[in-house]
Amino acid sequence: MPRSPRIHAPGAMYHVTLRGNHRQDIFFTSDDRSLLTRIMMEIIVDCGAQLHAYCYMTNHVHALLRVGDTPLSKVMLLVAGRYARTVQARLQTTGHLFEKRYHALLVDADEYLLTLLRYIHLNPVRARLVSSPDEYPWSSHHVYLGRRAEPWVTTEFALRMLGADHQRAIAAYQSLIRSAPTGSPLADRNGRDPRILGSDAFAQRILGQNWKPRSNTELQQVIDEACTKFGATEVELRSPSRLVNVTRARAWITDTALCTGVASVASLASYFHRDASSVRQAVQSRRRRKSE
Repeated sequence: MPRSPRIHAPGAMYHVTLRGNHRQDIFFTSDDRSLLTRIMMEIIVDCGAQLHAYCYMTNHVHALLRVGDTPLSKVMLLVAGRYARTVQARLQTTGHLFEKRYHALLVDADEYLLTLLRYIHLNPVRARLVSSPDEYPWSSHHVYLGRRAEPWVTTEFALRMLGADHQRAIAAYQSLIRSAPTGSPLADRNGRDPRILGSDAFAQRILGQNWKPRSNTELQQVIDEACTKFGATEVELRSPSRLVNVTRARAWITDTALCTGVASVASLASYFHRDASSVRQAVQSRRRRKSE
């Protein structure tokens, strides 16, 4: 089944994840993150985009980007290509440094910007690399606190959502970071179009007639194929059954549906009568096995 086409909406915001191929590391020296920052800064300016947040982990990058007329696909192609060529020339290696396809969500900024900001900046804490984002140097968290000047990072938009007074907005941001975890905002993806973090009304407002949401028929095709492939029934798939063929069928459906954009984690969890975290764990286990 073909992958979903990219969504381009001039002026829209996207949450982007760029991962190392087979989840391998993408940073090898202390200077590599600085290199990526310089590349990002140059390309963002050249393409008329805005970087609202970032976090560099060991094998992937999170970013909140608002694009201009240049599509996100071109921005990311330039960033990933230039960084990979520079690093691989130094290491004298070949092959893919990054996964062939980056992950991107069109974001309703009014609804999700602040929760995504928190989600991105707390990534090192969730990974147990640090106990506080204050201890992690490779994110825009420090820019939002006013402790580091990075003019290529746009903080004003989010801070204005937190308060008209700049210092009070920073204090509100600190409170946001310290607030109790609420789960991943990425689980709230649109049930009819997993490429979008926002409601049907948001998608229709931003994309108009260009929005063609996935139909239930396409998910049903994936389910039917899995039932044939693994010798399972829909009743078994939606039951508590732990039979090997049923478990493998669920994992295959989840992996296929997410990769092709047919369904979101939330919609698959609803179909399987499971919580979103167990669905995510199932697909992560399957992908680990595939990469071994």
